[in-house]
Formats: sequence, structure tokens, C-alpha cells
Amino acid sequence: MSATPQKNRASRRVLAAAAGLVTVGALVAAMPAGAHDRGHGHGGGHGHGHKPRTVDVQLLSFNDLHGNLEPPAGSAGNVSETQPDGTVKAIPAGGVEYLATSLRTARKGNPYSVTAAGGDMVGASPLLSGLFHDEPTIEALNGLDLDVTAVGNHEFDEGATELARLQNGGCHPVEGCYEKGKKFKGADFPYLAANVTKEKTGKPLLKPYTVWKKNGVKIGFIGVTLEGTPDIVTANGVKGLKFHDEVETINKYARELDRKGVKSIVALIHEGGAPASTSYNYDCDSPGAGDGISGPIVDIAEGITPKVDALVTGHTHQAYVCTVPDPSGKPRMVTSASSFGKLYTDTTLTYDRRTNDIVRTSVKSANHVVTRDQPKAPDMTRLIDRWNKLAAPIANKPQGWISADINGRGSTAPEKPLGNVIADAQLEGLAPADKGGAEVAFMNPGGIRADLVHKASGSEGDGVVTYGEAFTVQPFTNMMNVVDLTGAQVVTALQQQVSGPNEASPKILQVSKGLTYTLDLTKSGADRVVAGTIKLNGEAIDPARTYRVAMNEFLAGGGDGFPALGQGTNKLVGASDLDLFNAYLAAHSTATAPLAPPATDRITVIR
Repeated sequence: MSATPQKNRASRRVLAAAAGLVTVGALVAAMPAGAHDRGHGHGGGHGHGHKPRTVDVQLLSFNDLHGNLEPPAGSAGNVSETQPDGTVKAIPAGGVEYLATSLRTARKGNPYSVTAAGGDMVGASPLLSGLFHDEPTIEALNGLDLDVTAVGNHEFDEGATELARLQNGGCHPVEGCYEKGKKFKGADFPYLAANVTKEKTGKPLLKPYTVWKKNGVKIGFIGVTLEGTPDIVTANGVKGLKFHDEVETINKYARELDRKGVKSIVALIHEGGAPASTSYNYDCDSPGAGDGISGPIVDIAEGITPKVDALVTGHTHQAYVCTVPDPSGKPRMVTSASSFGKLYTDTTLTYDRRTNDIVRTSVKSANHVVTRDQPKAPDMTRLIDRWNKLAAPIANKPQGWISADINGRGSTAPEKPLGNVIADAQLEGLAPADKGGAEVAFMNPGGIRADLVHKASGSEGDGVVTYGEAFTVQPFTNMMNVVDLTGAQVVTALQQQVSGPNEASPKILQVSKGLTYTLDLTKSGADRVVAGTIKLNGEAIDPARTYRVAMNEFLAGGGDGFPALGQGTNKLVGASDLDLFNAYLAAHSTATAPLAPPATDRITVIR
């Protein structure tokens, strides 16, 4: 449920200069799609009636769509672009009407073009897709001519049986068919899950790989999700499944493909990293101090066999086109295209017909913005309109009013304004004795999927929060839990935000009003949470005292690397997080007195 990496690997920064990667595979972000000659081949035999020795294969890729069929609202719908003068510009991007146009335009003049994705195509989706168990998104991906995708952790949100239905089709087992006379067809592209096996049989849950073929050109795709998926998905979602090491799995199937004569291989990996800059056009291979990329994907990339020619990654919602050395020390392309369909990556793979392999030194790649100033794809507009009509009676119902944007997903601060609203809503709803007697509430940052945006998304008027918009913020509809935790366990949980599996990529819990503490980012590990500063309503947390703590069922199960939160006792199950959020909006806002963004003064940050 979180969009941040889990694997407890050393977070190491790759410096292009140190690896000698400055010239090979350099970022060509300024180059428009199709700017260099693709698909015509060059080399031996050209012009003599023979097939040319090499042919350029266009690999288009994207990741972490999360059912965002309509353009994402607010800051979550922007990408950052560094200008020639060094300033950073926010560009509105995304929406499948524009993604379809971008991909179709990019494919023109490229007879060898394959489209792949890095997982999390569905799950944590806005209401337009989530209300219908993501059938609209699968239908849209079919229309985008997606050839293959890896599974991500969110593909498991509703369990293996529902994932199989998305692949194979059939109407929902509980809600049935949504459109009269229409049966859901399922994905016409394969979902790959090489490192996910069934516990009982040890067999793969889905296909581990697929081979794309055209005119004798063969490229194998191996798909994996992060090994830590069980840590970030509810227990029911991964029941009966085992998740294996990404590197070992990819290397195993790369050997199998190689034995079958498939020498060109691309790995689709739902795990990622963090580039030194959040601008999509950042030159990841620039040799400056502190440049490059860090995070779990670095160690993964360095461990994957040289048989694999390129890595399409995801999960961290970052934009990067980097080269990371393979185990033999040779540079290899590693890409990620942000999230929500805001970018796509265009990679040129030069295929040698004599060796059946990719000429690695010729691999070029760049990310491109899915701008909203291009024509919309009419078939995608029709798809959105059709599903919107079905969703409208629920989606358009007003829940409350806000006076300005309240940022959640779009906030990069440890304490997010929308996180405070959500935690306060959970505390207020569960504080009454008969509702659990909660004294404090915690919300995981990865569960906040959007901003609350003041500008109207439809005809509801500016400042109105509709059910659809609230659902987009909290799409999991997790049931709330209130449990007993000791003060010592509360302190340990706060320290787990910045230690253990969360040390490399901290997960700062959003806390309800009354809880305050200092986060000292100049320190390391658990010491970043200054224990002596943790107070509830002005009083120091008593390690021996029992506190009633509210949180969603995911956190209460120890999810997101918070085992201390999973130690709660005397559990009471309350309403869903979405119901409490909507109740809070209704209680604290009117058309004449809208809810204002709250102050972010609960966590004092020292940098």
C-alpha cells in the first residue's frame, strides 16, 4: 500500500564518473521521440537485397499507472522539468487519453516497437477504476496495445484470485457484471510474476516470462515484483503465496531463455530507486558529487546477469534514465517513468541478427512527458465517458468543502497537511468510548494516494469535495482498528519510521493532533526520532502506560515495516478509513465555512 521501497539493502549512490559511464547510454531527454533513425537497420549487407545485420527495436515503457485513467489532479498531476537556466518548471501531465496519443505517435515510423510496463497498473486507483475493481483500466491498457507487464505489489491488493480474474476475464464473483450483456474479457497482455510462487505447489502463480517476436527478432521479458511485497500488502492479499529474491529469480530465467536461444532479454522489475534530482530530464549519468541514483534498484541492477540487456523499473514513482554497471562492469540501462501515466520511456535496443543479442553500447533511452496539449485519443475518451456514467451516482455526491488545496501525495514534507486531516478524522471517529476510546491515531504516508484539490474536477463547483475525490485519496477502504499499545511500543513504532527496513527510505507516519516530537535528520537510524521529545497533549509518553491507538488494519498488522504496531492487544474494529474521512469532512466544513489546510506543526524537523 506504500509506494516506497522496502528491501533492506544498503542504499548506495552510483557515480557515473566512478563507473566510467559518462559517454555510454547518456541521457537524451532533449531529443524528441523518433529523432534518430529507427527500424531501418544498418550494417552488413544493406542495399544488396539481404536483411541488414542490425535492426532497431523501439521499447516504450511506463509504470505505476494505478488506474489513473483521467489526468491526476493537483500537484500529483505535474512533472518537474529543469529549464536551461536551472529553474524548475511544473508541467501538467498524464491521463490515458493523452498517454494513448503519445504512445501511438511515438510508434510511427518504428516497425519494430514493443510496449512494456513495470507493474502497479491497478490498485490504489481513483474511483472511476477502483469502484469497478479496475476493469476499466485493464480495458484501457488493452486499447493502449500494452504487450507485457510485471506484477507490482498493488496487483495483490485483492488477492491472487482477483489478479487471475484481471488476467483471464470473467465477471466479479460478488458484484457480477457491471454492464448489461457485457462480460469482462481480461487482459490481452500477459502479467508476469516470475518470483511469486504458490506455497502448496511451489509453482509460479503466473507466467515468469514471455518472448516478443517479429520477423525473426526475439526479445524475452522477465517480470518480477519486489521481494518485500508481503510487508506492504494486507495479509489476505498475499495469502498462500511466496515471494522470492529478485536477482536470483531473474538470473534463473535469463539462463532458461538463453538455453532456448533467446539472447535479448529485458527485465521488468517492480522495485526502484531515487535519482539525485526529481526532474524527469535530469542527467542521471552526470559525474558531479552526489549525482546518480540510490536505493534498492542499484544493488539489484548490479547483481543481475549480463545476459539481461535493459531494466524497466518502478515502485518509487520516480523518473530516471540511468546506467548502472552489470556484474561484469559494463553499463546497462535502468529506467523508470514516474507514475500515473505522466511519462513514458522510449528506449532504442539495437538487435544484432547474427548474434540474436542487443548491442549494449548502442542502447539509448529518454523519458518523455505525456503532455495535455496534444489531441485526446477518442477511443479512450469514449471509455472514460462510459464508465463515468456508471460511476456518477456515487462519485458526484458532495462530502464537504475546502478553502484551498490540501496536499497529500503531492507533498514531499515528512508531515503532510492532508495526513494531519486524515489522522484527525480517525482520532475523532474512534475517540468515543463505544468506538474504541482512541487517544492517538497513526496513518501510513503511502496510503494517501492524492491531494484534495480546490479546483472542481467536474460540475460540482470549486471547493466541493465529492465522494469520488475522497475515494481517490483513500481508495483502499481499510477497516480501522483501535488497539492497546504501551508507551514503549509507541516510541519503538516511531523509531521504526527511520530504522530497520525503513532506514534507507524513511516512512514518516502522519499523526493526529496532540502528538508532537522532533525528527533530527542529521542523525542516523532510530536516533533520528528524539525519544525525549515525544509528547501526547503536552505530556511525555510514559513507557509503562497503556495507550489506545487508532490505525488502519494494514498498519495494525505491522505493515510498512512497523512490527511494533502489530503487537497491539484488545483490538476493536471500527468503520472504514474512508467513512471516517468523509464523516470528518461533513462535520468540519460547510459551503460558507470550508475546511482550511491545517498547520503542519506536529513534527519538528531538524535537517
